[in-house]
Amino acid sequence: MGAESGVAIRVAEGEADLALVREVRREVFIVEQNVPEELEYDRYDGTSVHLLAVGPGGAGLGTGRLIFGEQARELTGGVEGRVLLGRLAVLPVARGTGLGAELVRAIEAAGAERGASEVELHAQVQALGFYERLGYVAEGSVYDDAGIPHRTMTRQL
Repeated sequence: MGAESGVAIRVAEGEADLALVREVRREVFIVEQNVPEELEYDRYDGTSVHLLAVGPGGAGLGTGRLIFGEQARELTGGVEGRVLLGRLAVLPVARGTGLGAELVRAIEAAGAERGASEVELHAQVQALGFYERLGYVAEGSVYDDAGIPHRTMTRQL
């Protein structure tokens, strides 16, 4: 996808960008996947780095977040140098374009800028192949998160 298609990926800054982040997540997780709103937005949103993919005209097309520092250690079992990639969402109109992979790489880069050596994510089981193609390895067993089967995956940076 990228710049040649008029799509830009940037760190979300300011209320207008964060509104686009919430809009994309609402459409994908709450509307499409029936995740309860109270589970979708959590205490980590205020301190995370949110990446935002914006199309021509400024429409939000995709997003993902990076949890780092002490909060990442809390959520990943205390692994030093590990960050958590989450809430990756791409609107249906932009699926199959490579945008999801670009967002993952942008989140990884944001993690590396903050000293990360490894990324953890909690993948929906139906998305395991997508993340495997990006170099992630599944570990542990399948578990339920918001009524959706998930599996933990990691990748060394």
